[in-house]
Amino acid sequence: MPPDASHLADLIVRTGRGDRAAFRAVYDATASKLLGVILRIVRNRAGAEEILQDVYLRLWRNAASYAPEAGPPMGWLVSIARNRAIDVIRQKTPDLIGPDEDGVDWYDKLAEPRDREAELLDASALRNCLGRIDEEHRSCILLAYCEGWSREELAQRFDRPVNTIKTWLHRGLASLRTCLDAQ
Repeated sequence: MPPDASHLADLIVRTGRGDRAAFRAVYDATASKLLGVILRIVRNRAGAEEILQDVYLRLWRNAASYAPEAGPPMGWLVSIARNRAIDVIRQKTPDLIGPDEDGVDWYDKLAEPRDREAELLDASALRNCLGRIDEEHRSCILLAYCEGWSREELAQRFDRPVNTIKTWLHRGLASLRTCLDAQ
């Protein structure tokens, strides 16, 4: 289970003040989730581990810039990991790039300029669109994309098959995209 958001936010703030124990606690609480996020993008464990190391180096250097009121700490960390993985893919050879288990080429999807996660969206529009999605599906989306839960963890949490979780995520994101495009 992901760490409590307020506790994690406090650890990041303390890391920004140079607290090595807090930094270690952030690493212990988040490394497996962030590695999972990176692996889903680069599809190469050795490359993902290098990127993860860089993510924590960036965290150590930039933790003071984290603003807890701006959003959930795990979402902030996931965006750092995700953006770093995309940067590496853009700079390196194609051997890090690969489709996911559904055959979707995530590089194309993530690099799309209209990618809603990469933009700073109007919070009320996003809340409005999320509010239109079934509560269970909304929770699934938030846990996957803001907290870094794997499809298997979500399947266990919601007591559904992994393929059902994938369908929920796919349809939920499509619904969000349609709603946000209309606004």
